[in-house]
Amino acid sequence: MFFHNYKYRIKCIVKDKQMMFWTLLFPIILATLFNLAFFNLSSAENFSSINIAVVKDDEYEKNTEFIEVLKSVSNGENDKNLFNVEYTSKDMAQKLLDDNKVDGFIYFNDGIKVVVKKSGINQTILKSFVDEFKQTSSTIKTIIEKNPEIINQGTLNSLMKRSNYIKDVSISKVNPDTTVNYFYTLIAMTCFYGSFLGIKEVSAIQGNQSAQGARINTAPTNKLKVFMVSMAAATTVQLFDIGILIAYLALIIKVGFGNQLGYIILTCIIGTIAGVTFGTCIGAIIKKGEGLKIGILVGLTMIMSYLSGMMYDKMKYIVNNNMPILGYINPVNLIADSFYSLYYYDNLTKFFTNLSLLCGFSIIFSSITYLVLRRQKYASL
Repeated sequence: MFFHNYKYRIKCIVKDKQMMFWTLLFPIILATLFNLAFFNLSSAENFSSINIAVVKDDEYEKNTEFIEVLKSVSNGENDKNLFNVEYTSKDMAQKLLDDNKVDGFIYFNDGIKVVVKKSGINQTILKSFVDEFKQTSSTIKTIIEKNPEIINQGTLNSLMKRSNYIKDVSISKVNPDTTVNYFYTLIAMTCFYGSFLGIKEVSAIQGNQSAQGARINTAPTNKLKVFMVSMAAATTVQLFDIGILIAYLALIIKVGFGNQLGYIILTCIIGTIAGVTFGTCIGAIIKKGEGLKIGILVGLTMIMSYLSGMMYDKMKYIVNNNMPILGYINPVNLIADSFYSLYYYDNLTKFFTNLSLLCGFSIIFSSITYLVLRRQKYASL
């Protein structure tokens, strides 16, 4: 009997085209729009050489040290050269700057001068390069004046070397990508769209909400068993929708999920159960019509998704820094954070903490639903 009712409840859910659009097609459409909006945004901007001009005159030719230093960072075979240099006259250099063909130019007039048109990153790099050369040259000149014999000791060569004492150490097993949280939050939101199915299933057994509910309440059948069958069917359909969405994200859009497939499936199952039971809880508590229930559900889901960083990626960190308790009582955030933990970290402590909280919420939602439905009695149907 269980499987007979289970099969027909699945058929009823799948035939609801409006519901299937919101739980299956809408998340896929939203994921596609995310992908278009974030195209190439996840990759850091590639560094491009800075276009500069150098006034080539007699003063320039006298500064052999600067010529050698400039050659070492420009116009070589390396694509990561700091500068692309064009040697020209001062008038032409000014024209190139006015036409925005170079970010600045260098000329010599009682020392090295830098001319720029505006402030910016490229202009700052150019000025810093020249300032560092001036500082190093001044240091060498001062040392030679005070200790001329140092020239023969080879110490001056070390002054021109630059050593990097900073080592990049990754705190995660993959490179950070600011866009993946949008997709993880989308999956979390889709899990909670299962609450639409939860509301439908509760309405289907409430005698004052639907004709089907009236028949169930007058029939000699266990209402709890009917409800459990409906819950199983709703969870199955929603898991199928989540599976399609994740396959689309992983295979078509190429969103990274890590290689722990078992934990990913576990997150989807627990997240879906939390979403469906949340819907049943709302459906049982609110006595008004289904339209109002769905409206409240949409509003709550959007608020939770927003606080999880779906509309603004920094919001997740704002919440964690200023009111971290919101992150722990927000089921959508817990689902998204579970995917995030699997993708970024080797340690599963945070992952299992999130799943434990989700299980706790599911138990609370289910208990409230059961207590409310058990007490409902009807004078007439």
